[in-house]
Amino acid sequence: MGTRLLCWVILGFLGIDHTGAGVSQSPRYKVTKRGQDVALRCDPISGHAGLYWYQQALGQGPELLTYFSYEAQQDKSGLPSDRFSAERTEGSVSTLKIQRTEQGNSAVYLCASSLATAWHGRLLPVHKPHPSFSLQLQEPLTFCLSLLLTFHRKEVDLDMGCPLGRKRPQIHF
Repeated sequence: MGTRLLCWVILGFLGIDHTGAGVSQSPRYKVTKRGQDVALRCDPISGHAGLYWYQQALGQGPELLTYFSYEAQQDKSGLPSDRFSAERTEGSVSTLKIQRTEQGNSAVYLCASSLATAWHGRLLPVHKPHPSFSLQLQEPLTFCLSLLLTFHRKEVDLDMGCPLGRKRPQIHF
């Protein structure tokens, strides 16, 4: 990766509208070049104590970056570098910040909330569980997705899937 090579970062949020009924993220779209800072905002369901940030790289399962109980950050060991940080104010809105974006930051970023933050711990297998089900939460999570994609070309056709038959947005450069 040469420093002269420009790398564009597209940040798109997948078909989640804020109606007060679920988790939402903003801004809806943001375009920046490599080396710039990105901030992802998550509005959890009102009254939810737990807020979780995940990163899902292409072909991988989601990995927990950090989680909060109200505004207290409980664990940040999953944040991949010192360029990543997260905060939550007054037990509500959370912001995940990525400083000096790099191509390796390409991933789907997920924000989730739950009523409680108590982990059940690892499942005790009767038979070997699938790796993506190795942790279980006491309360169900409500998710919102965001996509962080880095690329090197000026022309990109990005087609993002939307849940439940919503119109599929397309971004053309």
